[in-house]
Amino acid sequence: MIAAIKKNPLRWFFIAWITLNLFQAYSTQLLDDEAYYWVYSRQLDWGYFDHPPMIAFLVKLGYAIFPNELGVRLFMVILNGITLWLIHKMLFVKDDRLFMALAASMAVLQIGGVLAVPDIPLTFFTALFFWQYKQFLEKNSLVSALWLGLVMALLLYSKYHGILIIFFTVLSYPRLALQGKAWLAVGTGLLLFLPHLWWQYQHDFPSVWYHLRERNAPQYRLAFTMEYLGGQLLFAGPLIGWLLYYAIIKEKTPDRFGRALKYSSLGIIVFFALSTVKGRVEANWTAPVLVPLLVLAHRWLSPRDRFSVWVYRLCLPVLALIFILRLYMAVDIPSLNETFRDEMHNNPGWATAIKEKAAGRPVVFTNSYQYPSKYWFYAGDTAFGLNTTAYRRNLYNFSSLEAQFMNRTVYLVETSSRREGADSIFTPKGIFRGTGIPSFQSWSGIRLQPLASPLRFVSGKRQTIALSSDERLLQHHCVLDVYNDDSLLQRIPLRLQPLAAGHYEAEITIAAAPGTYRAKLGIGTSVADLYSQNSPTLVLEISR
Repeated sequence: MIAAIKKNPLRWFFIAWITLNLFQAYSTQLLDDEAYYWVYSRQLDWGYFDHPPMIAFLVKLGYAIFPNELGVRLFMVILNGITLWLIHKMLFVKDDRLFMALAASMAVLQIGGVLAVPDIPLTFFTALFFWQYKQFLEKNSLVSALWLGLVMALLLYSKYHGILIIFFTVLSYPRLALQGKAWLAVGTGLLLFLPHLWWQYQHDFPSVWYHLRERNAPQYRLAFTMEYLGGQLLFAGPLIGWLLYYAIIKEKTPDRFGRALKYSSLGIIVFFALSTVKGRVEANWTAPVLVPLLVLAHRWLSPRDRFSVWVYRLCLPVLALIFILRLYMAVDIPSLNETFRDEMHNNPGWATAIKEKAAGRPVVFTNSYQYPSKYWFYAGDTAFGLNTTAYRRNLYNFSSLEAQFMNRTVYLVETSSRREGADSIFTPKGIFRGTGIPSFQSWSGIRLQPLASPLRFVSGKRQTIALSSDERLLQHHCVLDVYNDDSLLQRIPLRLQPLAAGHYEAEITIAAAPGTYRAKLGIGTSVADLYSQNSPTLVLEISR
């Protein structure tokens, strides 16, 4: 065995990498988002509220083979391994020892490569895009252009951030705009992506509303930028992130392929740094940067021993940290689990405790996409998430699940409740409150949209609000909820009067100090004081 490893260490590196991740995928309970994407896969579609459909398709395939955590993550592990192989194929310099040390030192490639999240297919198709782009630059043939177009479509079907890879690649070589085969690639990718664009159009572009407007913070905070910058160093490392970014800044890229890698890596980092002006940016949003980062850093570090030595020195401490984290993820340690109450432990016991209290009734959770998803996976019973105006819209506003719960006696589970007769549910994840609701009714799937945006009102003056809907509204109790940050400032009942088909108006008065607020349109449910959220987050401007 030792002789075989010495003869071909790279092969055994890949074998060990994939084997460890398969074990991790099997032994670790699902994170909240993984369970949510598993719910995606129960109803395959061309699009979802938060993301394109690639993650749902891959989870569906894996779960059909292994109906457990391993199945949910199976193709993530496979794609992660192929991503690493593609990166190795794109290296400019043959230095396998440095490559293995760099890859092993990037914790997110190891641990993150297990998780069933859109960043894994995004990173894979980023690597495949650059590999195919290199073929296109070398051959510039009809076949290479068509393949590049296909990969671009798959990149966008993985996560919207893929558009940044394409944009900065074109920016690195503007003369692509003069090449007919480059336009053929773009046209092919766009044609293949049309089914998702059509889905967005049919659903009033919910992903655009959410990612570009609803996620924005009320005001800028310096902490957003500082957290992002620090997070990027840890995300690329955790101990060598500073060295990798230093390497790609210093690396000269006279060739077109190298420029595409550098423009994409630094361009995405700068793009999301500027995005912190609008709100918090998650560290994993820059996941595709890992591909060009590893390729370019490897080229710069390979001939520079006084810098590359730090990769080897820091590799062992990183591996020790990763080993501890892997062990914690896979093993139940009650004292630690009860302290941290993380997403990776106690899920079966939590689901069982709620299922016993529900006593055969279907379960509805409020203001969470995580809880109904986790419950569905671990209890084996379909659950629904009722999103009120105090929360945000998600998949449960756009699926057909709600119809399965209508007019049935359900068990409503909340993290806190003052409802008369509510049960206390003691679970390993804390105390929840449950209430039986006879003849449950909610209308989360109805979409309401103001005819004017932003909403502009004069404080204390009676004015008219006009809105459109895809359903008849006169039989529903609709409200406009006004929020100051996350606090409900005013709930305004809407006495709707019909206008043209699908259009309504109501006279309302808003009493609020001049300023900019958030507002949401909601429809009353059969549960007292619960109004489903039926519109995107709206901008409300109040003047004197």
